[in-house]
Amino acid sequence: MDLKNKVAIITGARRGMGRTHALAFAGAGAKVVVSDISQEECEGVVKEIEKSGGEAIAVKCDVTSKEEVDKMVQAAVDKWGKLDILVNNAGIVDFKPFVEMTEKDWDKMMEVNLKGYFLCAQAAVKEMIKKKGGSIVNIASVEMGQVGGGMPGLAHYCASKGGVVAFTETLAVELAGQNIRVNAVSPGAIETPMSEAAQDNPDLLKQTLAKIPMNRMGKPEEVSNLVLFLASDAASYMTGSTVVVDGGWLAT
Repeated sequence: MDLKNKVAIITGARRGMGRTHALAFAGAGAKVVVSDISQEECEGVVKEIEKSGGEAIAVKCDVTSKEEVDKMVQAAVDKWGKLDILVNNAGIVDFKPFVEMTEKDWDKMMEVNLKGYFLCAQAAVKEMIKKKGGSIVNIASVEMGQVGGGMPGLAHYCASKGGVVAFTETLAVELAGQNIRVNAVSPGAIETPMSEAAQDNPDLLKQTLAKIPMNRMGKPEEVSNLVLFLASDAASYMTGSTVVVDGGWLAT
């Protein structure tokens, strides 16, 4: 899984899984664009990468803004002359009972979790076509409509992640002729800031662990290893796949 001389953009990379994706890619030799809504926090991740001998730049980007997404991709091209990999990781989650969910709640979830992936992928693909190849990895979720994957209070989130899987499969078919691979990763319960509600609530944590045969939450690095594999040439015959990393959740 050598990414030497590869240029990768990781969205939502200031913390959580995005941060570990950025560190893993840099560790594999990639030049990394660390992108998120906070320039300061992105620069903190860049410093971690540089301290380990890697190369990275921080680019503030709201993935719901086409203008900012285009600037993010251009920053990679201006710095290193190309773009090889996009990891669509930026996302939000917000528990709310369906009957209390507002139109604004729904629209915000779709804006970030689905439209953001569209904007980033489209801008990235235009550059990948120029160099006749590339790899996109979209972060979905076990809560996307697969068996056992529904979650009360997350109708909008689950719908957005189900959309990510459909988006991934369609792009994979459409872009295969351009030598661009598109895959998705569906994490289960992972120890990140987004899952703090479960980690900090003993009852909710107990309910969550009861669904997981391995009886523990996953580490962000355990997801990053899979993302790194899918982005690399080691997965050269994989496209249109959604790979689950969930400690056995969906197998129960």
